[in-house]
Amino acid sequence: MSSDIPQRGVARSAQLAKLPLGVAGRATVGLGKRLAGRNSQDVQADLAARTAEQLFAVLGQLKGGAMKFGQALSVFEAALPEESAAPYREALTRLQDAAPPMPASTMHRVLDEQFGRSWRTRFASFDDNPAAAASIGQVHRAVWADGRDVAVKIQYPGAGPALMADFNQLSRFARLFGRISPGLDVKPLLAELRARVSEELDYTLEATSQRQFAEAYEGDPEIAVPRVVGSAPKVIVSEWLDGTPLSSIIASGSQTERDDAGRLLALLHFSAPQRAHLLHADPHPGNFRMLADGRLGVLDFGAVAQLPNGTPEPLGRITRLVLNDDVDAVMAAMQAENFIRPGIQIDATKVMDYLRPILEPLAKDTFSFTRDWMREQAARIGDPRNEAARVGRQLNLPPEYLLLHRVTLGSIAVLCQLGATAPYRQIAEQWQPGFKA
Repeated sequence: MSSDIPQRGVARSAQLAKLPLGVAGRATVGLGKRLAGRNSQDVQADLAARTAEQLFAVLGQLKGGAMKFGQALSVFEAALPEESAAPYREALTRLQDAAPPMPASTMHRVLDEQFGRSWRTRFASFDDNPAAAASIGQVHRAVWADGRDVAVKIQYPGAGPALMADFNQLSRFARLFGRISPGLDVKPLLAELRARVSEELDYTLEATSQRQFAEAYEGDPEIAVPRVVGSAPKVIVSEWLDGTPLSSIIASGSQTERDDAGRLLALLHFSAPQRAHLLHADPHPGNFRMLADGRLGVLDFGAVAQLPNGTPEPLGRITRLVLNDDVDAVMAAMQAENFIRPGIQIDATKVMDYLRPILEPLAKDTFSFTRDWMREQAARIGDPRNEAARVGRQLNLPPEYLLLHRVTLGSIAVLCQLGATAPYRQIAEQWQPGFKA
C-alpha cells in the first residue's frame, strides 16, 4: 500500500471538516446583510449559492466516499432550485467521471499484487496515464494480448477505509444540504451508499455482474455492455467502449440526441431486471456513453441490485391502478404491500393526489422530462409545509423497495437533465410486470 494513503486520508478529512465552519461564517455574514437592509430571501439565495460553491469545490478535489457522494448527488441536480443549481452545475458534471489520478508507481504495485509481476505480458500495450478516474478506482486504456482495445479498472489502495472515513465525516454535516435546498434530506442516501461499500469494493463481484449484463444484452441493437476480459479482486479488464459521454449530451446535445439517450436510459432501467435479473443501480451520467452506431454504452457495474424475479409485480400493478383512478384497489394493494402500515389512518383521496403527479410520465404515450417538472415534484413532496409532504410522511417504503425507488428517481432525474421526450409509458408497458392489464 502506498505510504501516502494515510496522509491523503487525513488531508481529505481536514478539508471536509472545514465545511461546517465555512457555512457558519457565511451565515454570520448573512445576518449582517439582513441587518443592513437586504431581504431574507435574497440573503438565503446568496448563502445557498456560496455554500454550494464551497461544498462542490471540495468534493470535486476528493476521491473516496466524498466523491462517490458527490456523484450520487449530481444525479439529483435537476431537482435543486435553479438559483442554487446554476453556480455548481459544472462542478457536479466534473464529479461524474474525473478525479486526481494515483501515481503510476502505486498503480503498478496494485497490478503486481493482482496479476503477478509479469502482468505486462497480458497486454500488447498499456497506457500509464489514466483515461478516467473516479471515486474508488481509475481506468487505463490498453491493448490486450489478442489485439482487443480494453479498459483496465484499478482500485485505489486503501479505498475501503477512506470510503468509511468520508461517510462518517459527511454524515456529521448532512444538514448543510438543507441550506442549498429545503427538503433535500441526504441522510438516507449516505446510509445506502455506506451499506453498499463492501459490494462496490469487491471487483470480483462487479465482474460477475458485468458478465451477467453482457450475456443478457449480447447482440442487442440498442444496449451495449462491454465483455469482461479478465478480473481479480482489485482489477477488472473489459472491452473498451468509445462514445460520447452522456454529460456532453446534457451540456450541448441536439434535441434528437437528448431524446435518443433518454429513451435508451429508460429502456435499460425497465428491461434489465427482466433480462439480466439485475438493476444497474448507479445511474449518474458518467456511467453511460452514446456509441457511434446509436447504441447506449453502459459502464461500471459496481452498484447493482439483485432481482432474481425481476421487478416486483405490485409496483406495476399499483401504478396502473392509480392511473385508472381505482381508489379502493390502490389502497388495498398499498396496505397489502405495507406501503401503508397496519393501523395507519390516511385519507385515500390525499394518497391519490400525492401519487398522480409523480406518475405523470406514465399517464400518456410520451412525456417531456424537464428540470422544472423535477423541481416542482421535489418541492411538492420535500417541503414539510406542503400537504403532499405530510401525506408522504404517513406512507411507508418497505426495505426491499428502497434501492429500486432511489434508482428510479435517479434515472428520472437524468432524463430531466437531458430534457428528453421519451415514450416512457410504452417502454413500461413492455417491460414492467403488472403495469399492462
